[in-house]
Amino acid sequence: MEGVHRQLLETTTQWNGDQVAPLFGYLGAASALAFSCFGAAYGTAKAGVGIASMGVLRPDLVIKSIIPVVMAGVLGIYGLIIAVIISTGINQTADKAYYYFDGYAHFAGGLACGLAGLGAGMAIGIVGDAGVRANAQQPKLFVGMILILIFAEALALYGLIVGIILASKAGTATPI
Repeated sequence: MEGVHRQLLETTTQWNGDQVAPLFGYLGAASALAFSCFGAAYGTAKAGVGIASMGVLRPDLVIKSIIPVVMAGVLGIYGLIIAVIISTGINQTADKAYYYFDGYAHFAGGLACGLAGLGAGMAIGIVGDAGVRANAQQPKLFVGMILILIFAEALALYGLIVGIILASKAGTATPI
């Protein structure tokens, strides 16, 4: 039995890189998706409440007022994109090392996209709720509401861009 254990120890592959570094990469992927989906869910729920309230008085405007819900839903897609990019970049093998630098780059990219999506979702929800109610009373406010929603969505797009840039930096580390 002693010989079997010794043989297993001798035949194991020597791994390069850091053993805990993939944890940070996976945390980045999870945080990108989770925070973006939290923002999308909040924006959808908050804007949906406004649409339901407005629909009682002006049911003809319900379909026109669905735009904030669609814009909030896109935030979850941003998080999904970054999570897929990050998770496919985590590949530690004997031939290809995954260092702390790579894990931190993926973690930072995931947080950038996720937290930007969370903030944008909160903004879209609040503006969508108040905007569709105001639009029911004064239709001239529709264009202003759309512009505010576009700028709120742009915040999440900035997070997506920064997340892609940070995730692309993983794999460029050199051993010391």
